[in-house]
Amino acid sequence: MQYSTHDLNDTIVALATPTGIGAIGVIRLSGKEAISICNGVFKGKDLEKQESHTIHFGTIRDREDRIIDEVLVSLFVAPKSYTGENVVEVSCHGSNYIIQQLIQLFVQEGARMAQPGEFTLRAFLNGQMDLSQAEAVADLIASSSASSHNLAMQQMRGGFSDEIQKLRQQLLDFASLIELELDFSEEDVEFADRTELKNLVKKIQTYIHALVQSFDLGNAIKHGINTVIAGRPNAGKSTLLNALLNEDRAIVSDIAGTTRDTIEEVLNIEGIQFRLIDTAGIREASDQIEAIGVEKTMEKISQSALLIYVFDVIQTQPEEVRQDLAKLVKPDMHLLVIANKMDLNPHTKFEHYFEETEDRGQTTDDSDFLSTVSKAQWVPISALEKMNIGFLKEKLYQSVLTEQVQVDSTIVSNARHFEALKKASESLDDVLHAMDSGITSDFVAMDIRRSLAFLGEITGEISTDDLLGNIFGKFCIGK
Repeated sequence: MQYSTHDLNDTIVALATPTGIGAIGVIRLSGKEAISICNGVFKGKDLEKQESHTIHFGTIRDREDRIIDEVLVSLFVAPKSYTGENVVEVSCHGSNYIIQQLIQLFVQEGARMAQPGEFTLRAFLNGQMDLSQAEAVADLIASSSASSHNLAMQQMRGGFSDEIQKLRQQLLDFASLIELELDFSEEDVEFADRTELKNLVKKIQTYIHALVQSFDLGNAIKHGINTVIAGRPNAGKSTLLNALLNEDRAIVSDIAGTTRDTIEEVLNIEGIQFRLIDTAGIREASDQIEAIGVEKTMEKISQSALLIYVFDVIQTQPEEVRQDLAKLVKPDMHLLVIANKMDLNPHTKFEHYFEETEDRGQTTDDSDFLSTVSKAQWVPISALEKMNIGFLKEKLYQSVLTEQVQVDSTIVSNARHFEALKKASESLDDVLHAMDSGITSDFVAMDIRRSLAFLGEITGEISTDDLLGNIFGKFCIGK
């Protein structure tokens, strides 16, 4: 999507509330002529003579002087508005017919329909917020939990962008001094203290590294975690799903192969959403329908970030557990091994199934995977008796945290920011390498400029029409 200068000088209009019948609908106009366009069809006070941040009752009439609706008009005079322009918000009755009549009338009077995200785009271009704050607006609208809401609010209020801007400015000051040195290259002078520059780069690297480390958690908070419950038939997968949700969501039976299709539900643990997927039991299918279910199970596992492998401690042998895990676990996948039906065999221990090792996390090599399954990934339960379900929920929550990242620290949840931070970090590595290697100042300056560009992409100090179109084109029309 392209936004031209001419388009951005227009007065735009759109419905700001969700479509559908409701008590009220809010129509928003923004632009130089917003107040005068509304005033031309509004019967009540003269809106052009009223103060900003005031609300006025009256009627809106069409060109034949027929009343369309009684409305409340809210005025926001530039620059004290969301977009930095004159903004009018018309609260009318929530009839689709009334809303469309009013929007058509405003278009007839000189406004045009807004493009997706154009109100927020104007707020960014008019300096009301930086680019990362603008992106947080969409995240705030889409937030579906307390954590995702808090994360979006933190970013919309400045989040890490303020700190990024400060560090970028310090780096920019050094870059300017190095550029100045190049102008006096024949005189062999040094304006930028290399020790100070190196310390600054290391400081920025430390901060960026912490932000990069936070992305897995931020992404989990924002989108939820795809979590598959898998195992052999009658391992207790559906009973576990019901226990986690504390409701009878899945059919439970002693008959093997009861679950033929996947069942998906959302579990919220301390603000993080786990998208639980109960799957068909893994075995040689006895009919075509079950075969399709097993195939879908394998597909869901390959797409998931977290695998809850459930096995029956009575019926499943250690070598069978290890065989299953060798087939199911994928690179970069978090794993919890659930020893179910412990009420029937309370003497079952981790050591009966795996070698006791230090907690070394996940592996990306199936050949030595089994030697790295740790006690931290082992959860003994009885799904039927709901024994240890609280502990399992704690393990699920901990699976998205690291020692470096906690929920109350600054967290990155935007994939674009994550990529820009990684590239900025790589450029700063090049700066340090250049200084340690005695490379000439012009190459050091080049690496600094690259890192500045990547940091600038986050806040929008460096942007392109394509980038803006891609970001704001994903917004809803009225935002």
